Amino acid sequence: MYVCSCFGVTEKQVKDHADAGACTPREIASACKAGTDCGGCVRSIQALLGRGNCPRRELLDGRWPAQEPAGRPEPAGSPLPEAA
Repeated sequence: MYVCSCFGVTEKQVKDHADAGACTPREIASACKAGTDCGGCVRSIQALLGRGNCPRRELLDGRWPAQEPAGRPEPAGSPLPEAA
C-alpha cells in the first residue's frame, strides 16, 4: 500500500528504511523524499515507525547510560607556547 502518493513510496519501503536505521520522519524523507511535498503522509510514517523502536531514542530517553567523553580536555587557562 502507498504511504506517500506524491513520490510513490510504499509501506514496505518505509519499513525497509526504518530497518536500515531511519528513526524519524525526517530521516525517512532524506532516504526517499516521502513527506517532503504535501506532508499528508507524515502521520502515517510516524505510525509506521512507532515509538521506542529506535536505539537512539532509547539513548535519548535515558534508558542507556551516556558514553564517557573521549580523552581529557585541556585546562581552560593553559598558556600557549611562545614563538621563537
